[in-house]
Amino acid sequence: MGPHPAIAEVRRAVRGALRGSDAAVLVACSGGADSLALAAATAFEAPRAGVRAGLVTVDHGLQPGSAERAAGVAALGYELGLDPVETIVVTVGASGGPEAAARSARYEALGRAATAFGARALLGHTLDDQAETVLLGLGRGSGPRSIAGMRAVDGTYLRPFLGLRRATTEAACAALGLTPWRDPHNTDPSFQRARLRAEVLPLLEDVLQGGVAEALARTAALLRDDVDALDQLAAASVLGPAGGRGHGALALDGLADLPRAIRTRVLREWARSNGAAHLTAEHTAALDALVCDWHGQGAIDLPGGRTVTRASGTLAVRPPTSEPQEQARE
Repeated sequence: MGPHPAIAEVRRAVRGALRGSDAAVLVACSGGADSLALAAATAFEAPRAGVRAGLVTVDHGLQPGSAERAAGVAALGYELGLDPVETIVVTVGASGGPEAAARSARYEALGRAATAFGARALLGHTLDDQAETVLLGLGRGSGPRSIAGMRAVDGTYLRPFLGLRRATTEAACAALGLTPWRDPHNTDPSFQRARLRAEVLPLLEDVLQGGVAEALARTAALLRDDVDALDQLAAASVLGPAGGRGHGALALDGLADLPRAIRTRVLREWARSNGAAHLTAEHTAALDALVCDWHGQGAIDLPGGRTVTRASGTLAVRPPTSEPQEQARE
């Protein structure tokens, strides 16, 4: 007799993610149903794939008993046979609100651990998480890149469960005798994602007669195809005959003639390559105005302390004045 259908599903998803590479993996495990199912499936599949697999759990220190909970997750990792097992304590800042700050601290810790281990990080995001991400992007007017959601393969991060429902991971844990931790933040209405999960998605499922989560995830996949295609066209433009569109000054020859979707990508990538990360739609629109609506406006201030000006048919970026002179000349 084969395994429970939910166990078979999570194992099959992990098997697909491990296929084609013998690089080590680290399971990011919070103790919730999704990451517990991921840890158990990885412990089963990794040895069969010839892949070394470990586990990392992050203690955000935001709730009473977080250290004991992290210790319990680590103990389970050892019990499953994962190696190494690491607990990382992080300090969560306040930038962007509590959800964003915790996520930033977590990803920074996971990235460091994966680099130190020479591994890819496995994340337990499900189709339900993807649907919530798409709705958050829609509500914030974040544009297609945000609405395209999370990628199954995103650099060193792998998300094997993006095609699985949360109910499947919960059923897998029940069948395996694993007791997930129920994060109270997931039901706290002060968090946007919690309200989407408890109120908005169920209402949409009722009004639209089902299939909403799958439809949102499918929309994300289609948008990722479009975003990737536009990014490739923008990259070709950056490297094309106009030249001067990499690091440093940005030549404006022909840039205004490009479709806006490609032109703004060129501008964002140029700004990013010069140290201006996390541009908003307003920042991008201001840069685009320097190209297509030039009437002598002044400098544009960008994140990272960068300032952009237009002169003699080029855009130039100035680094923060507090940077050492040697770095400013790079």
